[in-house]
Amino acid sequence: MTKDFFNFKPKEVTKHLLNPLSTRIKEILIRRYGLGADIKRSTLESIGSSYKITRERVRQIENFGLTAIRKAKTYDPLDPVFVELKEKIEAYGGIVHEEGFLADMARDASTKNHLHFLLVISDAFFKIKEDDEFHHRWTTDKALAEKVHESLRHLCSNLNDNDLVSESELIARFLLELKDISKDPKVATFAAKWLKLSKQISENPLGEWGLTKSPNVKMRGIRDYAYLVLRQNGSPMHFSEVAKAIGKRFGRKAHPATCHNELIKDQRFVLVGRGLYALVEWGYSRGTVAEVIKSILSKTGSLAKNDIIAKVLKERHVKENTILVNLQNSKLFKKDKQGNYSNI
Repeated sequence: MTKDFFNFKPKEVTKHLLNPLSTRIKEILIRRYGLGADIKRSTLESIGSSYKITRERVRQIENFGLTAIRKAKTYDPLDPVFVELKEKIEAYGGIVHEEGFLADMARDASTKNHLHFLLVISDAFFKIKEDDEFHHRWTTDKALAEKVHESLRHLCSNLNDNDLVSESELIARFLLELKDISKDPKVATFAAKWLKLSKQISENPLGEWGLTKSPNVKMRGIRDYAYLVLRQNGSPMHFSEVAKAIGKRFGRKAHPATCHNELIKDQRFVLVGRGLYALVEWGYSRGTVAEVIKSILSKTGSLAKNDIIAKVLKERHVKENTILVNLQNSKLFKKDKQGNYSNI
């Protein structure tokens, strides 16, 4: 299955490495790393329960077995295997997302487990366990790994919850962070893979990147899907069209009435006409037509009727007569001798 990727067969290599071990130690390692017919990796607790020993005792046996493999005569002759595996990791940039790397290197879950075991066994590879910032990762260069981590942290710190950028733009920003780290001409390729080490940034269903915690990346409801639909459309849409688009693009059922109710309550959206919604970030302001007029006049001072109409129509998809009716509200607006309007 992996002959396209390696000059060795991972399952045969692990079998060769396990051969010198006693039956119980071998069985524990096979279960712990999913190297047998059951590819699910067993916990220390479940293995301990089977042998009626503590989880700590299982851990001790596991560590003893790994050490025994490294000291066995069968280990050193397999150096070319680890050299080849190291070359693969370095071709990925020297630090790799565990699950992503194994998925690229093997076509089935069983082979992934055997490759993972080889990473564990060799001193050439260092595992950095997942934390709040990063996924499980492996490296051949701890110093490089820390520099990549710092660059990713800095990249994330310059994003806010509303930011959404294309992968190419994010990579361009990341490369600026990496310019003093690596002069390798393939660093742009590495950067695309290194981005996936971070838990702080993710890709949404439209291929845009942002902070994982952002509702624009990790959608939690209809209004979040509606935001992406409108953002991609680039112009106001009727709530019924938004509902249809959510179903078409995300496979999520959205009832038009529910969509309307969700959008009208969310500060990211503005009702700009009969059932038409736009995004506040496009420059639209919330409020009634009268409130829009007041906002415009407070910024510009008195304006002629036609200028007011032109400015309001940029904010609202309404008839001109609706604007004129609102201008006649003497409690809100006054008209001077030149025919210009201003706020009361």
